[in-house]
Amino acid sequence: MIEPAPADAAVLLVCEHASNFIPDRYQDLGLTAAQKVSHIAWDPGALGVAKALAAQLNAPLIAGGQSRLVYDLNRPPDAASAIPDRSEIHEIPGNQNLSKVDRQERVAQVYAPFYAALVQTLTERRAYLKVMVTLHSFTPVYRGEPRTVELGILHGKDTQFAQAMLAQTPENCAFDVQLNQPYSAMDGVAHTLDEHGHKNGLLNVMLEIRNDLIATEAQQQDWGERLAPWVLRTLQEVQA
Repeated sequence: MIEPAPADAAVLLVCEHASNFIPDRYQDLGLTAAQKVSHIAWDPGALGVAKALAAQLNAPLIAGGQSRLVYDLNRPPDAASAIPDRSEIHEIPGNQNLSKVDRQERVAQVYAPFYAALVQTLTERRAYLKVMVTLHSFTPVYRGEPRTVELGILHGKDTQFAQAMLAQTPENCAFDVQLNQPYSAMDGVAHTLDEHGHKNGLLNVMLEIRNDLIATEAQQQDWGERLAPWVLRTLQEVQA
């Protein structure tokens, strides 16, 4: 899914895990109804925040259209975690014992079109784009352990924008904001940042929001409105 924006937009938004859709041919990957709507299948609330932020910034948005259990768009094709056979404590039956051909088919059907859309957008907008922001959400409890962090600001190879954004945290911010939490590049989550941001000389950052804070449309809109001036303020600071 691609949301259009003016050609001179300075910010590109990406939401890899926007959808929990699983095509019929995969027979729900053997998941239960509860698993299909849980955080293992997608990033709940992330797309709503991304759309709200895109509207505030007048920025283009590229979002994934299938569950990350079909293919995780934030992983390269050679990563085992691109098509996980287990997520947290959950087995993924439809991803067990896949052949090389099965994996290549998913790369061709899911990853390749998304990759191409990003490349095309970056090529067409190269003259104006300054920063790429990827939007994600995470579960409040992981493997039985509660997470106190509410907003994670993550970086890959290029640390500049993430560190600047952390430094620009509003003084009256009521949320627990941390750098490289609850994940970091060591967990393999920086593929999009490095492959499409860093390689193209774009500033880049990943934002991870705890999903209980963006469960409703109103919360998603509120986060979009909070993040927009924060991103712009950081961009101004980095470019100063």
